[in-house]
Amino acid sequence: MENIEIKRAVSKRIKCVIWDLDDTLWDGTLTEGGGERLRDGVYETLKLLDSRGILLSIASKNDYYAAMRALKKIDPELPKLFLCPQISWRAKSVSVAKIAESLNLKMCNMAFIDDSELQRDEVNFAHPDITVYDASFASKLADLPEMQVKFITEDSANRRNMYISDMKRDSAKNEFAGSDEAFMKTLGMKLQITAVDESSLRRAEELTVRTHQLNSTGYTYSYEELTSFINSPSHVFLIAGLTDKYGDSGKVGLLLMEDIGDAYLLKLLIVSCRVMTRGVGGTLLNHAIKLAAAAGKSLRAEYLETEYNRIMYVTYKLAGFEEIHESDDGANVVLEYTKTDIPEYPPYIEVEA
Repeated sequence: MENIEIKRAVSKRIKCVIWDLDDTLWDGTLTEGGGERLRDGVYETLKLLDSRGILLSIASKNDYYAAMRALKKIDPELPKLFLCPQISWRAKSVSVAKIAESLNLKMCNMAFIDDSELQRDEVNFAHPDITVYDASFASKLADLPEMQVKFITEDSANRRNMYISDMKRDSAKNEFAGSDEAFMKTLGMKLQITAVDESSLRRAEELTVRTHQLNSTGYTYSYEELTSFINSPSHVFLIAGLTDKYGDSGKVGLLLMEDIGDAYLLKLLIVSCRVMTRGVGGTLLNHAIKLAAAAGKSLRAEYLETEYNRIMYVTYKLAGFEEIHESDDGANVVLEYTKTDIPEYPPYIEVEA
């Protein structure tokens, strides 16, 4: 097995593994009488990846209903492990793209495992950033560096169920006839903002590592650095949890501000990409503005442009922040809240702080 090349995106963290079925997930080919048992070690691998918050899906050239019956026959609970399974006769690269779109994940955070070199190459040609594995790695995936997590948090262990709730919510939104704000008012969202403590520190670290698109600076603090902020008299370190009628979305936001005398400097604003359309980022920013005003300080914010996070700059500008300093290359910016009024929280979110 050591001689088989892994076409991996080096240093990328895998957030979803997409499985072929025949001679990969299970023994044999379904149309030829196979599919009666999982390959050795695969079930244990699936459960371990799931517990780490790594999502699982399927891209297989088979009849959908026959394949699902086979999965249920092996174990009635087995199909529940796989989100957005794509089982049809179309190209697997198309199925992979559909899964990525449904889960709102980038290809660099996706992996595909298949026994067929032809199928692996077809997927890799269409999606160069995806990581592909030969089926001989099926029972060893959890040992690979890109599949490791520092901690298994409550949020990571429940991530699959959170995505299922997200899909139900998205389905309801697609059927809703009114505006986005009107729909959000139907959700009964509650955002609980609390100080980060030792019980939530592991999730805080996980958010800095996993979140790129909605990370205002792209900083990834170590666990030890984050620990130092908990009892620091010069820092305000907050974490936000979100619930609504569809379930608990877990801890979805992080806010870190430094007291620099006449101002609070917002060092880090992170929002989980899963809730990017639900107004959490703007609500956290409103909360930071309120805290600064209550302390008699102005509010400034660091913004460091990365490959993914331009939306955070737009969020600051729409909230009333203006640039007061810019590095020579324009990538590192300090902004300041310039409005005199203190914004209210959005009417569709109940904030507990």
